[in-house]
Amino acid sequence: MRTSSDVKLAAVADAPPAPPEPTRRWRPHPLDLVAVVLAVVGAACALSGLLPRAETTATVHRILPLLLFLGTVIVLAELTAVAGVFDVLASRLAIAARGRWAALFLLCGGLATVTTLVLNLDTTAVLLTPVLLALARNLRVPAAPLAVTTVWLANTASLLLPVSNLTNLLAADRVGLSPLAYAERMALPQLAAVAVTMALLWYAWWRRERPVGGRFVAPARHVPADPVLHRTALAGCLLFVAGIVAGVEIGLASTVALALVLLGFVVRSPTTLRPGLVPVRLLLFVTGLFLVVQTLGRHGLDDLVGNLLGTDGGTLGALRAGGTGALLSNAVNNLPAYLAGESVLPAGDHTRLLALLIGTNIGPLAAPWASLATLLWFERCRAAGVRVPVTRFVVTSTVLAVTGTLAAVGALLLVS
Repeated sequence: MRTSSDVKLAAVADAPPAPPEPTRRWRPHPLDLVAVVLAVVGAACALSGLLPRAETTATVHRILPLLLFLGTVIVLAELTAVAGVFDVLASRLAIAARGRWAALFLLCGGLATVTTLVLNLDTTAVLLTPVLLALARNLRVPAAPLAVTTVWLANTASLLLPVSNLTNLLAADRVGLSPLAYAERMALPQLAAVAVTMALLWYAWWRRERPVGGRFVAPARHVPADPVLHRTALAGCLLFVAGIVAGVEIGLASTVALALVLLGFVVRSPTTLRPGLVPVRLLLFVTGLFLVVQTLGRHGLDDLVGNLLGTDGGTLGALRAGGTGALLSNAVNNLPAYLAGESVLPAGDHTRLLALLIGTNIGPLAAPWASLATLLWFERCRAAGVRVPVTRFVVTSTVLAVTGTLAAVGALLLVS
């Protein structure tokens, strides 16, 4: 006699096999295509002689430390996120705000500003962005306002100190200012830029997304799954920060910090380590960008920049310099834009040079490639699965680029 169990087993055996799951085809991200095209075109410029061998060699030597920094610091951020460091920081930030949305806004804005001022804008984009994204996830609030806070202040709060931005180091050397003298000259422009940024952040992003009553429920303090790995990753981040503060070359600081964290993962979680952690797309993009822009400079870009800057002095000249820096930053990238502008400005024209610097620091917001910080920020958001409304971001970022540049250049003219 067949039991009910036998009948069920027979029915299962006689059932047609389940159809195979459809295979998901890999599709390249649009930025993957852009990076490959830029790398190929850059290589073609170098190999064809459009960019002479001597200049190609000089360009490659100049960007190698930058590529080392970008590659190591992104992997460091990825592993630090896996270790739960960002989740712990995010929960403590939410607890400190005591459930008040406005207080959280000020804390996030203040943290992003201080991080950018004391360290540099790329550190803010790489290390702070995951903190605020984790915070949004834990609070169950929209991530866009917190994400935009990091990228906006990474750019606009990078004026005060030479270490805050690579372009600042170039400008301070060009005008012959010590770090203290440079900070005194840029203090008022920096204050103006941050004030405009915070105002626009609140009205364009934070106020629109605030919870009912302007309050939220703070989460419990996050406990990492592996405390040893968490402490190792935290130590790596602190070592990186200490190296930057001590004046260690940024590529060396990020490499040493990553080595420590990698050792921790080799011991505690070796399966986490995979080739996909290396940001190949970004490295190709940066290399191709520098080679292409360097080539364009030899074949008309420098002349174009000279025409955009003009020869006017005073207020008009400073405004043209700031506007040119912002425009070119979004067309190519802020570092090549600054270098192109610096090459055609007289060495003694400090006001226009610093106005150009303001434009290349505050202006690069609307386009993903406008600054390395913006590129890094897009990478962090993509890795976390966070999508910021593109149209709203571009429109509001353009407004900030214009108003922030005008406010900072105006403040520069007051102290010039």
